[in-house]
Amino acid sequence: MYKTQNKYGPAESFLICLVLITVGLGLICVLLLVFIILQHITITAERDPIKSYKNTVEEFNQTINSLQDNYTDLTQKNLKLETRVKDLTAEKKQLQRDFDSLNKKGPVCFFMSTELKSWSDSRQYCRDRGADLVIINTEEKQVSLFSERVWIGLSDTENEGIMKWVDNSTLKQGFWLKGEPNNTNNEDCIELNYNRGKPGWSPLNSWNDVACSEKKKGICEK
Repeated sequence: MYKTQNKYGPAESFLICLVLITVGLGLICVLLLVFIILQHITITAERDPIKSYKNTVEEFNQTINSLQDNYTDLTQKNLKLETRVKDLTAEKKQLQRDFDSLNKKGPVCFFMSTELKSWSDSRQYCRDRGADLVIINTEEKQVSLFSERVWIGLSDTENEGIMKWVDNSTLKQGFWLKGEPNNTNNEDCIELNYNRGKPGWSPLNSWNDVACSEKKKGICEK
C-alpha cells in the first residue's frame, strides 16, 4: 500500500475550486438568461393574438363606417336622380303636348266671338265652333293677337295661383302687365288687355287677371 500524493499545492487547489465555482455561476447566469428570453418570447406570443384581434376589430369598424358613408352618399344621389327623372318626365310631356299642337291637322286660325260673355261662356262659344280659347305660348303669337280687351284660354280656377291653359298645360311664360296677376276680388281668369295708356303696358306686357264673370269677347283658336 502506498499513498497517492497530491501534485497540486494548497494555493493551486484553491484557484481550481474558484475557477470551477466561477464557471458554474456563469452557466447558471446563462441558464437564467435563456429562461428570461424564453419567458419574454412566450409573453410576447401570448400578447400578439390580442393585439392582432384589436387591429382586426378596428379595421372592421373602419370598413363598416366607410360602407355606411358610401350608402348615405348613394342614397342622396338616388334621391337627386329621382327628382331629375320627374322633372325630365314633366318636360317630356310638355314637349309632347307642344309637338301634338304643332302637328294638328289643318291650318291654325283665329277668330273672335261676336258677343260679350263671361270667360266660361266665351270658351263654350269657341268649343261650339270646334275651337277653344287661344293658348299663347310664344312672343310672336302674343304680339300678333292685339285688338282689344279679350279673354284668352288661361285661368287658375282649379288651383289658386297655378295658371293653366285650356288644354290643361301649366303656364311656362307669361306676358303680364306690371303688378299682375294680383287676384284682387277673386280674379281667376286672364284677359289680353289692349290698353296703351295703362302704366307698364307693352305688346309683351299686357295680361291681366280679372273676375271670370266679367263680360268681354274672347279669341278662339282652331
